[in-house]
Amino acid sequence: MNVKKILVSQPKPASEKSPYYDLETKYGVEVVFRPFIKIEGLTAREFRQSKISIPDYSAIIFTARTAIDHFFRLCKELRVTVPDTLKYFCVSETVALYLQKYIVYRKRKIFFSESGKIEDLVPIILKHSKETYLMPISDVHNDKATVLDEHKVHYTKAVMYRTVSNDFQKGEKFDYDMLVFFSPAGVKSLVHNFPDYKERGIRIGAMGASTIAAVKDAGLDLDITTSAAAPSMAAAIDLFLRENGQPVLQSQEDDAAADAG
Repeated sequence: MNVKKILVSQPKPASEKSPYYDLETKYGVEVVFRPFIKIEGLTAREFRQSKISIPDYSAIIFTARTAIDHFFRLCKELRVTVPDTLKYFCVSETVALYLQKYIVYRKRKIFFSESGKIEDLVPIILKHSKETYLMPISDVHNDKATVLDEHKVHYTKAVMYRTVSNDFQKGEKFDYDMLVFFSPAGVKSLVHNFPDYKERGIRIGAMGASTIAAVKDAGLDLDITTSAAAPSMAAAIDLFLRENGQPVLQSQEDDAAADAG
């Protein structure tokens, strides 16, 4: 079966140089970016029910840019003034630099892990053991905080946003030959949107152990995932199409022949 249309359950790439666009050029397939899930912030009223008082904390741990957005959004809605003395501990430099959207970066105490791993952020946090830490999270999250527990870091988790199903609208086409997932929540959303879903020959791709487990738990057959030979999802799709006889466009074949010559 030739694949004509692929749904990648992620937001559309900002760059036109995405490897998914290379798949379109190479095989003549149509790649549609359509998340199965979306992030929804808790309202100020909902957050108040947690009984967490943001001003009680002297430091904050950020593991994602989304957490930064919703922290400052809630502070604004709750009319909480973020003090200049607040210390920021970020899982990576990329996350730390994102703070520039809300604060004057050079005038704040900001720390981050050089490796992008929370494990390497812990030693920095432990050097500031007298701080009271708040950690904004989603209602559905990979429990990165486990390593904090192991090192007996005193902190409070604060759910500030949630992951919800990005429902398909009435009349929205579902004519895909391949679906690609990156989170268990995306797989859950598929089942939610199509309770009578049958595979109908649709190929399923998934990245990550928890996502793969969710695909299998939903009773779906896993056709595509990453490997040493194809470490990215785009590369895994390319390998799958090639091994299953997907025709390469003539121009691509001509270019390959020219390069070989």
